[in-house]
Amino acid sequence: MIPMERRLRIPADVAHLAGVRALVRDVAIEHGAPPTCLDDLVQAVDEAATNIIVHGYRGEPGWIEVDVERDGDRIVITLEDAAPTFDPTQVPEPDLTVPPERCRPGGMGVHLMRLATDELRHTARPGGGNILTMARRLDPRPKEDRR
Repeated sequence: MIPMERRLRIPADVAHLAGVRALVRDVAIEHGAPPTCLDDLVQAVDEAATNIIVHGYRGEPGWIEVDVERDGDRIVITLEDAAPTFDPTQVPEPDLTVPPERCRPGGMGVHLMRLATDELRHTARPGGGNILTMARRLDPRPKEDRR
């Protein structure tokens, strides 16, 4: 099978997130991703791109480039940006023992990205910015059932 890669570059604006989700969905479906895998990938990329726009660029102009490809039995998504360097893999796990009503809104995006993917890797982009790579196996089971 010939590897398929798709790339999309969007302005750093939440109004463009639907295109990112559609790209991930289209590539995953073309490679036979089961529904659980598809949902995980779309959720992970949506969380990552939203974080880049809201917390990285903070309303300033910018861009995000999204690459989606199949690599063996995995779908790999790479997001590249020029926002200030931030490594989400260094964000500590949330304290899930705290009742939801006592938590501040937000702050779960990185946790959700970790739950939805098998691999989450960050590198600083040469010249400034970030390269975030996420991968999920084409497996119908949720992550917790694949260990």
